[in-house]
This record gives sequence, C-alpha cells and structure tokens, in this order.
Amino acid sequence: MELPVISNSGPQAEGGGCAASGCGTAPDALAHLPDHIRAKVQDHPCYSEQAHHYFARMHVAVAPACNIQCNYCNRKYDCSNESRPGVVSELLTPDQAIKKVLAVAAEIPQMTVLGIAGPGDPLANPDRTFETFRQLSEKAPDIKLCVSTNGLSLPEHVDEIARHNIDHVTITINCVDPEIGAKIYPWIYWQNKRIRGVEGARILIEQQQKGLEMLTARGILVKVNSVLIPGVNDRHLKEVSKIVKEKGAFLHNVMPLIAEPEHGTYYGLMEHPSPTDAELQELQDTCAGDMAMMRHCRQCRADAVGLLGEDRGDEFTMDKIDVMDVDYEAAMVRRKVVHDQIIEKLEAERGIAKPKPDGIPQGSRPVLMAVAGKNGIVAEHFGHAREFLIYEASPAGARFVGHRKTELYCGGMDACGDGDVVEAGAGESLLDRNIRILAGCEVVLCSKVGYEPWSKLEAAGIAPNGEHAMEPIQDAVMAVYQEIAATGRLLPAADGRKAA
Repeated sequence: MELPVISNSGPQAEGGGCAASGCGTAPDALAHLPDHIRAKVQDHPCYSEQAHHYFARMHVAVAPACNIQCNYCNRKYDCSNESRPGVVSELLTPDQAIKKVLAVAAEIPQMTVLGIAGPGDPLANPDRTFETFRQLSEKAPDIKLCVSTNGLSLPEHVDEIARHNIDHVTITINCVDPEIGAKIYPWIYWQNKRIRGVEGARILIEQQQKGLEMLTARGILVKVNSVLIPGVNDRHLKEVSKIVKEKGAFLHNVMPLIAEPEHGTYYGLMEHPSPTDAELQELQDTCAGDMAMMRHCRQCRADAVGLLGEDRGDEFTMDKIDVMDVDYEAAMVRRKVVHDQIIEKLEAERGIAKPKPDGIPQGSRPVLMAVAGKNGIVAEHFGHAREFLIYEASPAGARFVGHRKTELYCGGMDACGDGDVVEAGAGESLLDRNIRILAGCEVVLCSKVGYEPWSKLEAAGIAPNGEHAMEPIQDAVMAVYQEIAATGRLLPAADGRKAA
C-alpha cells in the first residue's frame, strides 16, 4: 500500500492548513526534551510541528457545561479550551461520539488523536467525558486520548485521567496573579457557589497549579495554553511561562486573543484589541527563553476533524455517519499500515541534518517571508491561499514563526487575482486586506501570482516570488534568502536601518 496523499484542501477544509514539512523546524526540534517525553510527542500532531502535517486529530463535543466565565468566551457559540474559532455544530452523547470517532478513523486513517475540549469544560462534565474515554479505550485502543481543561476541577479528576491512560493534558492558564485574573474571569462556579473577582481568580489559579503538579508527578504530559490579551496579561505571560515550566509543563502555547464583536464576547463587544502578529511573535520569542513554545496552533474548534488548520467536520455529521457502513476491523489494518509508513517517513526526515546556508555574510539581518504552501512544498497560488506560513530566514536557517489567516479572494483557476476579485466591504477588497495581513513580510513565495496582486504586493514593499513552485518550503525560503544576500541588502545600513 502506498502512503496516501494528505491534502490540506479537502472538500470541507477551512483555513487552508499548514503543510510545511517540519513547519520550519530542524529534524532535532524536540531534541531538548527527555527521551521519554520526546517518544510520546514526536508523532503527536498537536504537539509536534513536524508530525502535524502527516497525522490528523479530532475533537468530540460531549461537554456542554462550564464552571468558569472568560471574557474572551461566549458559550452561546463555543467555549473550546483551544480558544475558538467557530461554533460546535453538534453536541454529542458519548455513544454518538464513539460512533463518530470510529467513522472518522476509518475514513481518515491518519487520524491518531482524539481530544475532548468542549464546548464547555470537559472536567465540568466528568460523566460524559470519562464515559467517552472509557469506550474509546476499549473500541479504538490505537487512538491517543487528550483532554483540555481550564483546570478548576482538575485536581479531583487526576486519578480518573490516569486510569483511562490519558497521557496528554492541556490546561489553559492565562495568569498566575489573581489581580490580573480578575480582569479575565468575571466569575467561577466553585463548591456550589458563584465566586467573583479576585477571590474567584485566586481559587482558579491555585487549582490550576495544583492540578499541573499532580499531573506531572504522575508522568502525564502537560501543555499550557495562554491567551495573549493586550493590556491585560501581555507583560505577565513571561512569568506564567517560567512558572509552568518549573512545575513540569513541557510546552507553552501562547495564542492571540480573538475578539470579534460578532462572537458576542465581553472583549469583542468592548472592542478590546487583539494582538498584532508582530506582538504575538515577540512575546513567543521572549517566552522561548524559558519554555519550549508551540507555534503551529490553529486554535481549533471543539468539534474539529482532520489535519491542523482544516475542518472536515461537515463530512461527518451524525446524519451522514448513520448511513455509513464502517468496517472498523478492516480499517484498523489499513490504519496500521498508514501509520507505519508515516512514522518511517518522519524518522527518515529526522535523520537528515540540514546544512547551514552558504554565501550569507555574517551580520546579515533576518527576513520574514510568507509562504503559500501545501504538503511541505510551495504549492498554492497566491489567490487560492487561505493561510500563509511565516518563516524567518537568517544565517542560522529557516525558522517557522507562525501563520496568518487570509480569505480566498480569487474566483479564477489560474490567474490568481486577474479578474474575479471579491470585495471585503468598507472600500477594501479581499486582495487589499490579505496584503495588509502580510505586513512585515518582505517576500511572498507561491506557485503562481497574477499581475494585479503582483503589482499591489510590490507597492506594499513585498516581493512576490513564483520561481520556487513545487520546491520544499525550507529549501525555497533559504534559496531566496541567499539570492537577497547576494545583492548586499541583508547587511544593516550604517545608521542601523534596513539596507535599501
């Protein structure tokens, strides 16, 4: 059996997906981790930047209730601890969730991870959550189990988590200072009482820290999510990162606040600003001195299905699953073959040492590049990309630093903007908006770009480049960086500014 082609642009995909092989990291990106941790996460799509291009995950929405209120959340729409975006299309019973998981596992053999992340808090719905995990352990033992939680009820459920062999837990920890917490959490529901303000935040923080310590003492891997809220916890998250590392968390995922008014959240209605891409990257880089940082997060829905960055949930609604004829025993055989092939490919990639680029003068400044990629190569037309991968090229190599979501604006198949351009409203076209989103990038790599976007990109100071189509992303990024280096434009000017 040949390794199936893994596409980030399935019939129901949203967001285009991130498909850079290794996502800009070297094959030894996990080498700093102890062997027993690295063995658990190197093939986990939610934790490994390299693996998430090959392995898929899904979330099942079995947990409707929540025991805290966050100012960035409105449970009328969604309350995923992976922090939006989107709504939960269907709330499932545990039996329905199992049926859905088996159907997805049969249709998407690359699916290796099942998580419960909402739409409320899984541990505020312990019966539904652990019944789902219990059945999955029996019926699909090859699927890894994960849970995401705000941590308020975590300490009382650590034994149950360990009993079900759930060895990956995500805790959303936005602060370790109750005064800051009171600005994020209006209330918590604790011991049958609603507790507000600083006192509620203090209890939540204590429970989160206690739960984190209990999990790591059991050898359960903990990732910490934090929502970056400008003016609230932006200066504080460095301390959060340091403390959660000291208590045993192995990965920190700092995510941007999503505060669109249409979501109905407090921050959205108050028009609280979301962080800029530059602010997010700066904070991630600052925290990276204390903690391994996750940069490939897509802030998944609580009912997400597929590779990170795509949502194939519409293919697996219960009405469609009810008429599927799923032979899970046969699917298990196929899944084993597919998994072995992917692991073999990943191990081969990890064994390849990336040579340092030649011909780049010492002292050359880094350059941000946006890449329209799929399956590890420069493969997307500029006008067809729903997401651009952002790389920082420097004399040390290509480093993945994040992603920026754009909207499909091109109605044609080849021209990528020459003709059918969609208007975004308020006098701005989607093309103009997408170019604005790429601010700070000096180059955009894509497989093809039309005349109109080409000229607008150049006018915005972004050089379009279609010369490396179908090449591996990291190789293409460094090839362009070397081309720029040859012009001398990478050396800083005498006054410290970028060379012209």
